[in-house]
Amino acid sequence: MKLVSDSLVDQAPIAPEFAFGIPDDQDGMALGSNRNPHFAWHDLPAGTRSLVLLCYDPDVPSRADDVNQVGRTIPASLPRVDFFHWSLVDIDPSLPGIATGSCSAAVTPGGKRTPNGPSGTRQGLNDYTGFLAEDAQMAGQYFGYDGPCPPWNDEIVHHYHFVLYATDLERCPVEGVFTGADVRAAIEGHVLAEDRIVGLYSLNPAVSLD
Repeated sequence: MKLVSDSLVDQAPIAPEFAFGIPDDQDGMALGSNRNPHFAWHDLPAGTRSLVLLCYDPDVPSRADDVNQVGRTIPASLPRVDFFHWSLVDIDPSLPGIATGSCSAAVTPGGKRTPNGPSGTRQGLNDYTGFLAEDAQMAGQYFGYDGPCPPWNDEIVHHYHFVLYATDLERCPVEGVFTGADVRAAIEGHVLAEDRIVGLYSLNPAVSLD
């Protein structure tokens, strides 16, 4: 099984067009075009009934005290946690792929309530829902894809894992409003194969992506 992309190269920097936040000299970060990357797949295992696509960043600070605070940095030694950027379930294995910008093409303040997606698919809440909950202008339920926006004062590069799972499930067993963590738990024991592309991103000009 192979996951491929015209938008991403494994272990290489992610282009700003696919990011929620882009570098800004004055404020550290500005809103980006937030387009979803292109994906396609081939050589799926026999018995594949549906596909699941998750995107998560395992490098998110476990404490937000110093996030984007002038005069402070987030040390590399700080424990890190997963932050889900996308959960897309019930993908028909016969589909040719997901086109660039077909599921997200802008930042939507308050979140996309009904994001575009391939026919028959469902999309969960991403973790901007919690992260922006106290922001009066941005708070809301963020469904679908919202791309990278790591803290501009973080000492480390963030790694974005785009993971495709081939499952023996006709329908992913999550109902109503669900999260990436819910999906990952629900497909346990039903994954026939998986493949991933890991992209790199940082908003800190002092951090090298090489």
